[in-house]
Amino acid sequence: MFIVIQAHEYHKYANILDQMFRLRKTIFADTLGWDVTVIGPYERDSYDALGPAYLVWCDERRVRFYGGIRLMPTTGPTLLYDVFRETFPAATDLVAPGIWEGTRMCIDEAAIASEFPDIDAGRAFSLLLLALCECALDHGIHTMISNYEPYLKRVYKRAGAEVDELGRCDGYGKYPVCCGAFEVSQRVLANMRRMLNVSAPLYVRPKPIRSVTTRLLEMAA
Repeated sequence: MFIVIQAHEYHKYANILDQMFRLRKTIFADTLGWDVTVIGPYERDSYDALGPAYLVWCDERRVRFYGGIRLMPTTGPTLLYDVFRETFPAATDLVAPGIWEGTRMCIDEAAIASEFPDIDAGRAFSLLLLALCECALDHGIHTMISNYEPYLKRVYKRAGAEVDELGRCDGYGKYPVCCGAFEVSQRVLANMRRMLNVSAPLYVRPKPIRSVTTRLLEMAA
């Protein structure tokens, strides 16, 4: 299942977040060798301290982590503007309530292979992208922004996602870093579901919190 963990829910999903930060260290620091902030067994940076939302893929009991992505509004601090500003034209304004940034997208390939042997890494990323589109639509987001290396465009194409490359720049690592704007719409969602042969929603919408008064009235009915 795919759920969103918001700041006020961190304590409820401490185990899931612990697995996520450990996986981020394994992938981004140990494997890819990125210059990221490592604290003990975790990869966590200053943006994680700002209360971002995390879209996570976990089991039905919500104890096993399979993958996730960090979501932040562009109206606040973002890697996009603070670190990767050279990857898109100076005249481009990407700050708006309906534009969000997605970063630190990762999957636990070993966990997925163990429990979902028919899902390879490429499809796992595609499913996470599909859940992201569903989640973004549900929260009124019309554009997702992400920085990525050029080879990832193959993954996006496989998932049916539509990305407009706004620019790219060298100097961040071995490969250029691109800046892409991903359209979030019902049309794109339908295309992604068709491409991935998925009919039922992946993202689980949070249940509305009932007030104490509402619960008392229900009990009295």
